[in-house]
Amino acid sequence: MDPLLCFPADLPAEVTLALQNAGVGHHGVSGPEEVAPPGSDGRTVGYSGALVVAGDDMNAAVAFCRHLRLREVPMTPLLLAIGTDQVGELLLRDDLYDDFCVIPARPEELVARLQHLFWRTGQSLRPDIIEYGPLMLNLETYQAAVAGRVLDLTYMEYELLRFLAGHPAKVFTRETLLSRVWGYEYYGGARTVDVHIRRLRAKLGEEHAHLIQTVRSVGYRFGQVAWHPGVAQRNGGSAPAAGPASAASAAPQTTGA
Repeated sequence: MDPLLCFPADLPAEVTLALQNAGVGHHGVSGPEEVAPPGSDGRTVGYSGALVVAGDDMNAAVAFCRHLRLREVPMTPLLLAIGTDQVGELLLRDDLYDDFCVIPARPEELVARLQHLFWRTGQSLRPDIIEYGPLMLNLETYQAAVAGRVLDLTYMEYELLRFLAGHPAKVFTRETLLSRVWGYEYYGGARTVDVHIRRLRAKLGEEHAHLIQTVRSVGYRFGQVAWHPGVAQRNGGSAPAAGPASAASAAPQTTGA
């Protein structure tokens, strides 16, 4: 998702913090001359929308909104943030913005209004994310974090973790992982998978290394799986209960080591 165009460049601290906490990329400008010229189709290149904060200069904010709206293809969505004493100045200016927010406001309100505007234009304020317990993967920025700690991963380590986390509880053989993550043209042996798994566990840390489970004599899976021998598994049918010995022999054994 392209960054949000913001005016002025020096946003109020609470607005900047709200955008950062919501993971919204933004780029501040001091005036129309700093906005990239529109592309051949008239659209403003490189921005997903705009947030204009009036602050102490309502006239400058209105002029900036007008500049964005008078383009061949008007900038949208556009959220105008104003003070409580500036509400009356919105009269007959509805065409200059898609929604407005009175600040200071709770960060949740500002972000919610942005989310609503992006939803109306078919966009999403939230990047593509895979979350599993303490693990978070940002599919747009190729970043990963566990328990709020950013992980320093190589490209293939990230791709392997992304693939496993995208299919929680499913067991994959080493050969399948080689073909699905490294590609069919990769000629390395299965040991390559083991090496990358070991490195991933080390970077996840001792507390979270168990997220990647080893299924003995088979391969690997991500996360826990709830399996109850003797409970009907499909179509509501019944299955005979297995004793402790037979259940142990039938189920693959897992370990986080």
